[in-house]
Amino acid sequence: MTLAAPDKPAVAGASPAGAHDQQAAARAVREMFTAIAPRYDLLNHLLSLNVDRLWWRRAARTFTGILERPDACVLDLCCGTADMALALRHRAAGSATIFGADFSHAMLTLAGGKARDRVKLIEADALCLPVRDACFDLVVSAFGFRNLASYDAGLREIFRVLRPGGEVGILDFGEPKGIVGKVYRLYFRRVLPLIGTVISGVRGPYSYLPASVERFPDPSQMLERMRAAGFCDVNWTPYTFGIAGLYRGKKA
Repeated sequence: MTLAAPDKPAVAGASPAGAHDQQAAARAVREMFTAIAPRYDLLNHLLSLNVDRLWWRRAARTFTGILERPDACVLDLCCGTADMALALRHRAAGSATIFGADFSHAMLTLAGGKARDRVKLIEADALCLPVRDACFDLVVSAFGFRNLASYDAGLREIFRVLRPGGEVGILDFGEPKGIVGKVYRLYFRRVLPLIGTVISGVRGPYSYLPASVERFPDPSQMLERMRAAGFCDVNWTPYTFGIAGLYRGKKA
């Protein structure tokens, strides 16, 4: 895929309002997701018109070759309430092992109720995972990577825990162009924060969401960061007119 030249300045990672360093940014993100955890699933499905379910399934289907291996070991990074992990579990061989990692205890509590014994859950920071080098065949992150305090450190940590020949998949929001982009931005900047705030009862997180998407590297920048972290065969596949997209790469 040929990508246009980047038109965004390079950024280090997520930067919630009031956060002046990486530690403060990580703390603010954890607090936001803890606050909205009780209404998180409802709002995700409502605000995406249930398209998010199709995105998870499509991303999982992309990695069928790995998931069907009987000895596959897979990590859903920044797993939230485990929807991506469960999509992976659905396509995986029965003997494959699916892990989910997140640093929000509230999110993992909800994930545990949904996943039960189908997914092994780990409370951990994505930038410092408590696992040995080269232990996963696949690492997937769905709509969580964007919230890391350091994108480059996150990619390096994913590279560290992947086995040689392992793959990464990062599913996250994008910014579509043209008429679709104009309608999307109007919805994302004006309608979504209002609905999210009313239903969750928490002011702030749903204003942060569109800001974090605008701040996230565009595809050409993200692919270059993946190459710099050591990944090869990197590519990006847009979903639903580019509203979301899947970044893929391999550890040689």
